Amino acid sequence: MNTLLLDRTTWDILPDASGNMAVASGSYAICQNVASAIRVFSGECYYNTASGLPYRQHILAHAQAASVFRMQVAQAAGGVAGVAAAQCVLTGISANRQLSGYVLVSTTLGDVHNVGF
Repeated sequence: MNTLLLDRTTWDILPDASGNMAVASGSYAICQNVASAIRVFSGECYYNTASGLPYRQHILAHAQAASVFRMQVAQAAGGVAGVAAAQCVLTGISANRQLSGYVLVSTTLGDVHNVGF
């Protein structure tokens, strides 16, 4: 599986050494796609409005159980091609209410990775 390589800071596409669009493959591509899947707001993807998390509808500025959020993240990650299993782990919330954690991703390639947020 291949996907366009994204800059880790800006989440924008990158050129390769030849000036073409850089491509990620293997487990890295799967993990990058998981990170993208959990960043997407419901309805945001023009060609697939069913994908994404309901951030506006149920998560941001709404009281929601942590277990429901973990389930939503794991479900979004599990829908990514190449993911065999996904588990969301919440590690904390900062003073400015920024939630942190990671998704433990088992790939169909047999690898296990943490995808942080």
